[in-house]
Amino acid sequence: MQFTVDLQKNLRAGDRTFQLQARFASASQRVVVYGASGAGKSQMMKAVAGLMTPDSGRIELAGRCLFDSAAGVNLPPQQRKVAYLFQDYALFPHLNVRQNIGFGLLHGWRNPLARADHAAIRHWLDAFELTPVADQYPHQLSGGQRQRVALARALAPQPQALLLDEPFAALDPALRERMRAELDTVQRRLAIPMLMITHDPEDVRAFGDHVLRMEHGSIFSEEENAA
Repeated sequence: MQFTVDLQKNLRAGDRTFQLQARFASASQRVVVYGASGAGKSQMMKAVAGLMTPDSGRIELAGRCLFDSAAGVNLPPQQRKVAYLFQDYALFPHLNVRQNIGFGLLHGWRNPLARADHAAIRHWLDAFELTPVADQYPHQLSGGQRQRVALARALAPQPQALLLDEPFAALDPALRERMRAELDTVQRRLAIPMLMITHDPEDVRAFGDHVLRMEHGSIFSEEENAA
């Protein structure tokens, strides 16, 4: 199995409670979980990435246990070897393209200027056609360029899986089709397992080798949803 997720979490905000009970297993390299806003998709993704701790359950990636409440296993995010692409890309505004990619590559790199010409950084700049804008800052980039920088930063450490949170929501409609095609090419070339959450049916059509639907904190297969 590429992904095995079985988690429970009670979330509270004031007087409101939300019960997350996400459970699925997939051998596919492309899993898409779709559903409306508020269904619990982002919370589930944060649990897989290690940014939120479930109350109970188990999470495995390619046979490697990331979380197991019964066994007392809870790997910190930096040890999970997953790349998390946030919806807003979360680029460092005070660092240029080259330096942003460097932060993804070299953990704890306090001064990215010190090794800005690192060979691996040049590789990712070339791979995503970012060399001409390597010295520019996020506010100087187009939406598509910002997404490429975020993707390059996420993939530079050679993670075991790619987690995508509504990856095209911040792009204008004209860019989305092109960026879907680029992500499709990159994912196939690197053969990296991918878990995407989205509310956009076009993402489902483009990447949904294994499609699951999320409603009210629970996950259903297409067959269960149809029934």
